[in-house]
Amino acid sequence: MAEYQNTTVSSGEMAQRFIEFVLMQAQNAAFMLGQIPHPQTGKAEVNLDMAQLLIDQLVMIQEKTKGNLNTDESRILAGTISNLQMIFVEKVRQEPSSAAGTPPQTSPKTEPVSQEESAPEQAEADGKKKFVKSYGS
Repeated sequence: MAEYQNTTVSSGEMAQRFIEFVLMQAQNAAFMLGQIPHPQTGKAEVNLDMAQLLIDQLVMIQEKTKGNLNTDESRILAGTISNLQMIFVEKVRQEPSSAAGTPPQTSPKTEPVSQEESAPEQAEADGKKKFVKSYGS
């Protein structure tokens, strides 16, 4: 059985480990956003679902550690999240029919009106179907 060694780690070392962890997560997210080419193929590959998961994890860490980070840790974490979110938005705009399948949360849905509801309007609209916006329910 291995013995457990009770070693204390300095706060400076812990801060360095935290920053390394954040940067490792950021590197993984950048890879998923196609910012870093695949090592075997040399081509950038985009996986928006995984990138969003990694960014969301960093946001969760930011929320869970609020008030417990030093200035450098907070600054690096916030800057990393901000940069990744901007790149993510750019990628979503570049690939609207991407495999992510996650439309922006603020976009309204449009649904066709059933024929029973739209019958009076269709008569006056030259036979064109009417659409109504639904903002979630």
